[in-house]
Order: sequence, then C-alpha cells, then structure tokens
Amino acid sequence: MCRNIRTLHNFAPAATSDEVQAAALQYVRKVSGMTKPSQANQEAFDKAVHEVAHITEHLLDSLVTNAPPKDRETEAEKARERARKRYAEPA
Repeated sequence: MCRNIRTLHNFAPAATSDEVQAAALQYVRKVSGMTKPSQANQEAFDKAVHEVAHITEHLLDSLVTNAPPKDRETEAEKARERARKRYAEPA
C-alpha cells in the first residue's frame, strides 16, 4: 500500500473529509500510476478520486469496533519514534 495513505478508522477526533479526500487522491495516484493526469484523463481521474472518497466515507461510517478510539497525537509520536529507529545511523 502507498505509505502516504494513513489509517482513518477509530481515531478521536474522527477523520475529516479532507483526510478522506487526501487518502482517495493517493490511492488513485497509486493505482493509475500518475500524479498529474493529462488533460485527456483529468475528468476520469477526478471522478475516481471523488468516488473513492465517497465510498471511503461510507465505509468509515459503517465500521464498528469495541476498541477505544486511538489518540492522534499518541499515534503520531509512535510513528515518529519508529522513523527515528528506522533511519538512525548505524553505530
């Protein structure tokens, strides 16, 4: 999966429309293999982003869990710590 697509389910506060749109854009870019479509493909590209975002919102609204929502700041700090370890210079 594209590294720029983040998990959006079960966070407090819930994912925003902008976050869903950004994830949809990254998904369509990955699947299509293009970051900037040509004029001939722009309409199809934009439609795909819109439809993926729409269905993603439906999915997020439909999912249920018994787990407590994750805190965004705590999860971001965990990700920063993993990145520090991953990219730390060898001793």
